[in-house]
Amino acid sequence: MLESKIQILVCGGTGCSSKASHSITETIKNEIKAQGLTDIAEVVLTGCFGLCEMGPIVRVIHDDTYYAKVRPEDAREIVEEHLVKGKKVQRLLFRDPKTKEIVAGSKGINRYKKQVRIALRNCGVINPESINEYIARNGYEALGKVLTEMDPQQTIDVIKKSGLRGRGGGGFPTGIKWELTAASKSDKKFVVCNADEGDPGAFMDRSILEGDPHSVIEAMAICGYCTGADSGLVYIRAEYPLAIERLKIAIKQAREYGLLGKNIFGTDFSFDIELRYGAGAFVCGEETALIHSMEGKRGEPTMKPPFPSVAGYLGKPTTVNNVETFANVPPIILKGHEWFSSIGTEKSKGTKVFALAGKINNVGLIEVPMGITLREVIFEIGGGIKGGKKFKAVQTGGPSGGCLTEKHLDIPIDYDNLIAAGSMMGSGGMIVMDEDDCMVDMAKFFLEFTVDESCGKCAPCRVGNKRLFELLEKITQGNGIKEDIDRLINLGNVIKDTSLCGLGQSSPNPVLSMINNFYHEYESHVVDKKCHAGVCKALMVYQIVPENCVGCTACARACPVGAITGERKEVHVIDTKLCIKCGACMERCKFNAVIVN
Repeated sequence: MLESKIQILVCGGTGCSSKASHSITETIKNEIKAQGLTDIAEVVLTGCFGLCEMGPIVRVIHDDTYYAKVRPEDAREIVEEHLVKGKKVQRLLFRDPKTKEIVAGSKGINRYKKQVRIALRNCGVINPESINEYIARNGYEALGKVLTEMDPQQTIDVIKKSGLRGRGGGGFPTGIKWELTAASKSDKKFVVCNADEGDPGAFMDRSILEGDPHSVIEAMAICGYCTGADSGLVYIRAEYPLAIERLKIAIKQAREYGLLGKNIFGTDFSFDIELRYGAGAFVCGEETALIHSMEGKRGEPTMKPPFPSVAGYLGKPTTVNNVETFANVPPIILKGHEWFSSIGTEKSKGTKVFALAGKINNVGLIEVPMGITLREVIFEIGGGIKGGKKFKAVQTGGPSGGCLTEKHLDIPIDYDNLIAAGSMMGSGGMIVMDEDDCMVDMAKFFLEFTVDESCGKCAPCRVGNKRLFELLEKITQGNGIKEDIDRLINLGNVIKDTSLCGLGQSSPNPVLSMINNFYHEYESHVVDKKCHAGVCKALMVYQIVPENCVGCTACARACPVGAITGERKEVHVIDTKLCIKCGACMERCKFNAVIVN
């Protein structure tokens, strides 16, 4: 981008792309050309801004104006009013999702105020398909520095001292992992980027690859130099076409610039990268299962040791890190380990990228310092609960994590605190729930995902989780007994203790943490046969309040199965045996005469 020009940035992340951001970009370009403004204005399609529920986002850089929910047909008005006449298009200006007030620039956007963007430093700022824009923001300087000024061990020491831990969920110290691979003797070594992000509601790694692919390429090359590897592999889901496309473009550009390939920066170091595609198996996020998948085998985990650093891809020493971990490496090299380790907590340094989803006003991507509290994330950055509802719980760590409640809102977020609270960091998914969510049903939702994604290699995960799911199904159908709660706890603990890999070992977490924090809801389901959230249909009973019913017949006419009877101007009655609990009667009643017990 040329600084002399007015720059118009259009969010090109997956969310905004699905809402025609590419079309918006082309339309604005055409309007600029039609208005004869090509010498003073340019349009750039970027990565994710993190303002997902308000997209597509268009930002005019020179006066820091944000337009939200822009459509292709709005492009002409933006160009004519903003660029030609110097007037902002009021109806399109970004408004706070909670207050609905117009926000003046990035400094006024509340969700940005407590963020520290390291892994996301270039997302929403540069064109991810331009290596020149990456280089203009210190791109590949870190690679040049380590190749020309530092030896491999010095570089590893910087990563170790920074305190960087794996951002994929395990939290293993990155520098130690690199050192283990470097110490392994072999004629061939590999660097693997785990881009198999599969948690429900998680889109952190995908957004980094879509918005800043060169940062991952540069970091993989640095890792290769440190560990003695000359080959890199990116294992990415085939269902992420935009990330794949931008990675391909970035790898091609890096080769053309001599930043991948032979004798990089005129040294004797050579390194290249290729892509390997996954078919969307959640278990392949586990590093040994991922390696087997890349080898063309069934994606199943194996016991460790040996660790991949000793015997990984094709039996050779292999370093496996996820996308976000790699994205932190170049700035650590350039700014120093002291800078990075000054951010965060004693045992969890730096920042963490989270995908905020669920019943929250500010859905989107955020990057915050380790040690920030859940209260700050949910109520300040996230803008609180939608519709003024009451906060109930937040599921961190995806289907492998656990639910945290109001009593946990003020704990600092880091690896150890989340585990102590009965959850985990995971890759960074954060699903917020409100008073209308049933915690038995939510546990069933996460466990159903795990059951579907189990590779089936070990019986505790393959059979145990299925039995665990059947118990939850029994309870939500109104057939549970109190002893079933104890069975859930006992079986869940056995699965945790005996499963082969991290997927099985953590799969009961949502069930166990929800029982621990919401035992009364489980008890209500099995003893009172009631779901107070009104989610479990089998436990819902629709009734008509006689004193409120005016006999308008609206409910009877709406009922698809004829379960409601009564004459006009007389009190109606619902036959609970015929009722299919669709809720149509409640929707049609204007007198609050239909209730659910």
